[in-house]
Amino acid sequence: MVDAFKELIANQFEAALCTLNTCIEECPPTVWDAPVANLAFCQAVFHALFYTDCYLGPDTESLKQQAFHRENPDFFRDYEELEDRKQQQMYDKESTIKYMASCRRKASEVIAAETAETLSARCGFDWLPFSRAELYVYNIRHIQHHAAQLILRLRLSTDVNIPWARSGWRA
Repeated sequence: MVDAFKELIANQFEAALCTLNTCIEECPPTVWDAPVANLAFCQAVFHALFYTDCYLGPDTESLKQQAFHRENPDFFRDYEELEDRKQQQMYDKESTIKYMASCRRKASEVIAAETAETLSARCGFDWLPFSRAELYVYNIRHIQHHAAQLILRLRLSTDVNIPWARSGWRA
C-alpha cells in the first residue's frame, strides 16, 4: 500500500508542478510583475515554490541548509516568506525556472525515500497538525491554489490557455 501511495503522490505532485511550470513558461514579461490577488505574479510563483520546497523537508531550519539555498543566497535573501508580513522581494523568471527544477528533483527524491513510518509520523511543522502523508496532499492543494490564480491572471491579461496537466504528463 505504501508503494501505491508514493506512486500516486509522486504523479499528482508532478502534475501540479507541471501546471505551475507551464504558468511560468507562458507568462509574458508584461504580466510577470502584474497583480495576482495580493501579490505580484512573480511573488505568487515564488511563494508556491517556496512552500513546496519547505513542506518537502522535515522543518524550516533544514530548508536553509539545502545546496540550492546556499548556492543562491541572493534569491532567498532574508527568507521573508517565513515572516508574518507581505512579500516585498521581486523575482526574475530565470531564477524561478531554476528553483522549479530544484523543487521537482527534491519532490521525486523525497517521496521515493518515504516509508510507512515516516508517512504516518507528524509532519514536522507546528502550525500543521497532521501526518507527513497528509502534508503531501496539503502541499499539492497549495500548488494548485496558486496555479489557479496564475492561470486566471494569464487568461485575463493575455488569453493564454494553460492545459490541465494529467498524471504522467511533463511540462
